[in-house]
Formats: sequence, C-alpha cells, structure tokens
Amino acid sequence: MAYQALYRVWRPQTFIDVVGQEHVTKTLQNALLQQKISHAYLFSGPRGTGKTSAAKIFAKAVNCENSPANEPCNVCPACLGITDGSIPDVIEIDAASNNGVEEIRDIRDKVKFAPSSVKYKVYIVDEVHMLSIGAFNALLKTLEEPPRHVIFILATTEPHKIPLTIISRCQRFDFKRISAQSIVNRMKTIVDETGVRYEEKALQVVARAAEGGMRDALSLLDQAISFSRDEVTVEDALTVTGSVSQGLLNQLATAIKERDAAKALEALEELLFLGKDPSRFIEDFILYYRDMLLFKAAPNLEESFERVLLDEDFKQIAEAVNQEDIYQIIETLNKSQQEMRWTNHPRIFLEVAVVKLCQMKVSDNGKQTSSIEIDSLLSKISSLEEQLSDLRKNGIAVTNDPAANTASQAKPARTSRRGFQAPTGKINEILKSATKPDLTLVKSKWGELLGKLVYNQMRSQAALLNEAEPVAASTTALVISFKYEIHCQMAMDNDRFLVVLSDLTQELVGRRLSVVGVPEEQWQTIRAGFIKTNRDGESDQGDAEKENEEDPVVSEAIKLFGSELVEIKE
Repeated sequence: MAYQALYRVWRPQTFIDVVGQEHVTKTLQNALLQQKISHAYLFSGPRGTGKTSAAKIFAKAVNCENSPANEPCNVCPACLGITDGSIPDVIEIDAASNNGVEEIRDIRDKVKFAPSSVKYKVYIVDEVHMLSIGAFNALLKTLEEPPRHVIFILATTEPHKIPLTIISRCQRFDFKRISAQSIVNRMKTIVDETGVRYEEKALQVVARAAEGGMRDALSLLDQAISFSRDEVTVEDALTVTGSVSQGLLNQLATAIKERDAAKALEALEELLFLGKDPSRFIEDFILYYRDMLLFKAAPNLEESFERVLLDEDFKQIAEAVNQEDIYQIIETLNKSQQEMRWTNHPRIFLEVAVVKLCQMKVSDNGKQTSSIEIDSLLSKISSLEEQLSDLRKNGIAVTNDPAANTASQAKPARTSRRGFQAPTGKINEILKSATKPDLTLVKSKWGELLGKLVYNQMRSQAALLNEAEPVAASTTALVISFKYEIHCQMAMDNDRFLVVLSDLTQELVGRRLSVVGVPEEQWQTIRAGFIKTNRDGESDQGDAEKENEEDPVVSEAIKLFGSELVEIKE
C-alpha cells in the first residue's frame, strides 16, 4: 500500500494510547470491567482529541473474546475484524453526508436485527450535530430504547447544536484539548520509533501550533519531516506552521521596550518579507505578551504558555517590562487585531500599531507611576489647605453692611452644598503672576492640545474641554474656565488627565504648567474680587502722587484680560 499519514498509522488502538483524556478512558474502562455498559454515549470535544478513536476502542472492548476486560486484546478475530473494518456489525456513519431522514429510518429499521459476527452491534455516528431536525426526531425513540444488542456512540465537535432530547438519552463525555507537553511526549515516541532525527524545540513549536489537537500535531509533524532533509529543525517547524520565530519576536519586543520605532519597523519588515501573514503575526504577538504576563506572575507555569519558549533573551525582556505596560500593549494589539478583520490593508494597521507601541509612555518598573501618584496627592493636599485658608478668611471677615455680612457668612454654607468649589486662594496666587503674553501663548496652542488628547485615546476627556477655555496663565500655572460645573469637577477629579495636560503644556508651550479648573460663574466672581482687592490695596496707601499717575491695578487688569474686557468705573 502507498505511504500512510502518521496520524493514520499511529491511531490509538487501546485506551492507554488515547493521550490527555484520562477522565474519559478511566470511566469507560471501569464500566467495561463492571459490565455497566450504557446503550448510548455522546463524545464531544475539539477536533483531533480522540473521540472517534475512543469509540472504536470501546466497540472492540465490548466485543472482545476476552471480555470483560478494560482493554481490547487486539489479537482475537473480533478485535482484528473491527480494526480493519471487515466486521459489518460495527458501523461508522458520517452524519455530514448522511443527514437526512431516510438514512436514519434505514438505521432504525436495521437495529432490530441481531449482530452476525460479534456480541454487540455498535453504531458510531460522527459529526452527529449535522443531522437535520427530522433525522433527530426519527432517531429519538430508537436512541431511548434500542434493542439489548445495540450501542450508539455519537461524536460531535459542536454539542450545542444537538437537541437536548438527544443529549438527555446519552451518557456524555467531554473530551478536552490535549496539553502541549502531552503532544510532545507522544510525538517523541513516534519519531523515536520511526528513526527520524529532530530538535526538541521543533516538536514544541508543532505542539503549540496544533492548539490541543493530536491529529493536527501529527499532520504538521508529517509535513515537517517531508520538508526537512536530515533533521527536523525549529526553522522547519516554523516554516510549516506559519509561525514567527521567537528570535524575531524578541527583537521586536526589545525595540518596543527601547521605544526605537525604526528598529521595530525593520524587524516587522523582515517578518513580512518572509511571507508571514499580518493577522497570524499579531495573534502570535498578543500570545507572546500574554505568556510574558504569565511568566512574571507565575514563572513555574511553563506548561500554560501558548507561544513562548523560555530562553535567556525572553527572560531579560520580561524582567525589564512592567506589568502595567504589558496590559497597555495587549490592549493596543487587540484593538488593532479587531480593526484588521475589516480592512483590505491589514499591514498598514499592523505598522501603525507597532509605531504606537514605540511611542507609548513606558514606566520604569513602576517608579514613574509612583511619583505621579505622590505629585497628585501633594497637589490635592495643597489645594485643600488653600481652600481651608480661604474659608477661614471668609468666616472672620466683617463688613459695615449687615446684609453683606450675613451674605458673606452664608456663602460658604451654600458653596459646600454644591458639587465643586474652585480653589480661590490658589487662583488668586496664579493671577498675581499671570501675564497676557503667557495666556496668548497657551491660547495659540489650545487647538493642538485638544488634538493630541484625541490622538492619545482620551476622547472623553477632550470632550470636557470643548466648552472650556484658558482664562489666565503664568510661567508655572494655567487657569481653565469651564462652562458647566459638572465638566469642571469631572476634569479636576481625574488625576491622570491633569498629568497628561501638564505633559502636553511642557511639549507645546515649553514649560510644565499645573492646571486649575474653575466653573465660569465662579470665575467671574473670583476675577472681580481679585481686581477689587488689588484696587483697595492701592487706595489705602494714600500716596497723592500715584493718584495722579495711571492706576497700577487697571494696568494689571489690562495686562491680564486685555483692554477690550476691562471696564473702569469710578
């Protein structure tokens, strides 16, 4: 006979050969020994995990001349006949091509006849979920109460498509995906028996590409043996499976860690030149960082890795990358993968994703994050101290007008009931050193700042600034007036947003400005109070010469707000 594929030659002939399904094989073996055989079984699970093989082994075991036994002997005429398909009492049916009512009626009519060669007549229905509703209904009664000499074994990869009335009449066994290490061990046995030379890492690459299916693994191994000359190498396995070598993944991850976009794009260009599919590559890259995250959390769970082989380069990269950065990288790659599904140019989205990752702000093992949190807390403490000082001043201030005094005392109570109170004291300090050129510079960059917020995927935060504008600026601080109080509160409560704003002012204006928000109504009151306070201070000096000169408060107000906004009243 012509050459047979490995998965056909090495198909399991006993329960012990069914790899990774011990929870199924042990139950079936105990049932055979105790002679507690059911009339119908349902084997469900992913492709290539041993469902049909287990069904044929079970058919041999119940009909073996040495039964009851937990394994078929594979030497008696019954076992040999079932193995080579010469015994007509074990019938394998492909439900994908025999899914009509007539085929099931034919089975229903023939089950009443006793087996001719062995003890039990066994029907193995593969891909049973492909049967039509009419076929399921025709099978229903026979499946529930078949003759004593008949056993049904239904196999499927999609049990959710089978009616519950069918499932409830069967003993259900769920086959699981086979672990990569179990597949490697099985392939080692096979290649050692066949005398093929191989690299162990090549078997690991094949096992992980098989995604838990033994049949897929043996098909890929067969292909890799044919592709290689004298020895199955890692490169041969990568070529056959279409995967990306870990060396190139390490190279790209290193470029992203170093934020070197040119180096990263060169590595990506090399991968695509080798014919790697962008969609397959981005999936490998997501699994690469997923395994990196698992390695940092639990280094001993190497069996759980989907894509990575633990080498020194990978370990060094994993130690240098922070977990927060891995979360952000996986999120960016996942979004790009979703976008690539709906485009005719997946390569462009892949290149954009790599550039984004290189421009991402990477924290240095959490140090930067800690300093940001400390700065935010210190800023809050300073703001609270200034508000407390301002409230104390308002509480002890007494005027000659009783109505005004009552209003001034009641004002803090009303303010405390509102959602947000601007830090008046801090704003007054900013106004003392604010200048119109500083404000003009910030306003000239305002549109660019909003655009960068949208580019940094902070669209919701940028929307808060659509109804806001800068109203005062100094060399160290910026006051932003919000049309709506709720928008101001949402912006000022977002510490990350404030840090990003300060970073953007450093980038656009050339100096880092701390940001203070104020609702528009409160800004009008604070501005008027600042002008009045400074004017009263000047009048208390009683300097007759200055009275004849230009009022410095007016000059300061014009410098801050512009002559078109300042109205002088005696």
